[in-house]
Amino acid sequence: MSGELTHFDTQGNAQMVDVTDKAVTQREARAAGTVTMAPETLALIASCGHKKGDVLAVARIAGIQGAKKCADLIPLCHPLMLSSVKVEFALDHDRNAVDIMAICKLAGQTGVEMEALTAVSVAALTIYDMCKAVDKAMVVSDIRLLAKSGGRSGDWQFDTGAAT
Repeated sequence: MSGELTHFDTQGNAQMVDVTDKAVTQREARAAGTVTMAPETLALIASCGHKKGDVLAVARIAGIQGAKKCADLIPLCHPLMLSSVKVEFALDHDRNAVDIMAICKLAGQTGVEMEALTAVSVAALTIYDMCKAVDKAMVVSDIRLLAKSGGRSGDWQFDTGAAT
């Protein structure tokens, strides 16, 4: 950890980080999150039996759109030309959960961590929104960056042993 916050100038004012002199490199970020729900809600999602349609298909599109709109949502994020956004789901019937993973890629001067995290967040919120009529007690949790590669700071991976 660098210990220095780059989004503030010497007077403490918020600023967008200047990436002008940074090299263009291949960058990738993976993020994950979970939506936990009642067993009946998960069964409804798994069977595509929801009256609003295929919950995961809608959540996938929402997650992709969320990644593309990240700079519109997070004030100091740079608008990026993403080359790939993938949003994947795994249903875990033992935990009554939908696990979400997003992978964002580009060739650019700044990373795609926020885009991957936004994709997961928006996908999770879309699942909640589509299913809240049948299960208001769903829990969105564990949204986190799993890994990033590229750029001056190099590769990074989430240390599962350090998480609490």
